[in-house]
Amino acid sequence: MTTTPRVLMAGGGSAGHTSPLIATAEALRRLRPEISITALGTERGLETRVIPEAGLPLELVPAVPLPRTLNADLFATPSRVWSALRATLEVIDRIRPDVVVGFGGYVSVPAYLGAKRRGLSIVVHEGNARPGIANRLGARLTPHVATSFPATPLRHGHYIGLPVRSLISSLDRPALRAEAEAHFGLRADLPTLLVTGGSQGARRLNQAMGACAAAFEQAGVQVLHIVGPKGEVTRSSTSNSIPYQVQSYVDRMDLAYAAADAVLCRSGSNTVTEVSGLGLPAVYVPLPIGNGEQALNARPVVDAGGGLIIADADLTPDWITTHVLGLMTDPARLSEMSRSASGVLALDADEKLAEMILGAAGGRG
Repeated sequence: MTTTPRVLMAGGGSAGHTSPLIATAEALRRLRPEISITALGTERGLETRVIPEAGLPLELVPAVPLPRTLNADLFATPSRVWSALRATLEVIDRIRPDVVVGFGGYVSVPAYLGAKRRGLSIVVHEGNARPGIANRLGARLTPHVATSFPATPLRHGHYIGLPVRSLISSLDRPALRAEAEAHFGLRADLPTLLVTGGSQGARRLNQAMGACAAAFEQAGVQVLHIVGPKGEVTRSSTSNSIPYQVQSYVDRMDLAYAAADAVLCRSGSNTVTEVSGLGLPAVYVPLPIGNGEQALNARPVVDAGGGLIIADADLTPDWITTHVLGLMTDPARLSEMSRSASGVLALDADEKLAEMILGAAGGRG
């Protein structure tokens, strides 16, 4: 390995790719403070905002939309593929990385192909239980393949978990509870349901929860509802006696988790890993689009007894009132589910993946 390892990390388009990238970069910096890390993304994703905010230099290349399956459609737009590859090779030749790391998505395909062409070591991390097309390609090019879930069917896959921020992995929820309740204007004597649809919110969750707000108030259950930057909620109750706090965006998810006794949420890989890893009982509502990966992400936690799962189309106010409110008013069941959830998914994948990357960098070429 060179004196100062150089790493090119490709991932973008959604928080599912950028969040583990940033968490891994932080772990690499803890292990090797002198390390040089560059991120590779496209102009389409939120990486243009979150990567610079994390203090990482960002190189942009053209996006290559990918099919859901490995078939001839992958090569249906050769001009875009070659354009992205040429741009990626220019970045590789300029920064001269020892290893290229991909987290999936549009930008990982030219990153893997460029690394292969230049004889560089490749590390692949798959965030979902069902791998995407980019990482299925990448896994054919390297033995250094890590997965977030135990049963992910990916060549050379080695289960380590999903890298999450140390702010979350080291979170002491009881110690922060009082600060979290004060931060969000919640009462200390009531159970709290956290509702979140991820970084963009979820209309189904917002509408269904708003319609049964009165039932939660009558049962003495307060709600912290993150509706998303463009989301809104129309509540069935306007009383202030039982808090129903609505937030468009929360930049302190550590405090949101610390305030919660259970979570109603989507089941993206970041959410499932963070929520279950912290021992929070959850009701998972998988996103009804894509290739079904969100339902598979939640399955290990649900099977272990740490969560419930409900199809998006079946999430009605009546269902929430019966099942979610029933859970929130049953402390013994909440405690049992918390214990079951906490042991399913690891929270130390950031350093495991960082060690894999450093090892691969030492075997360059």
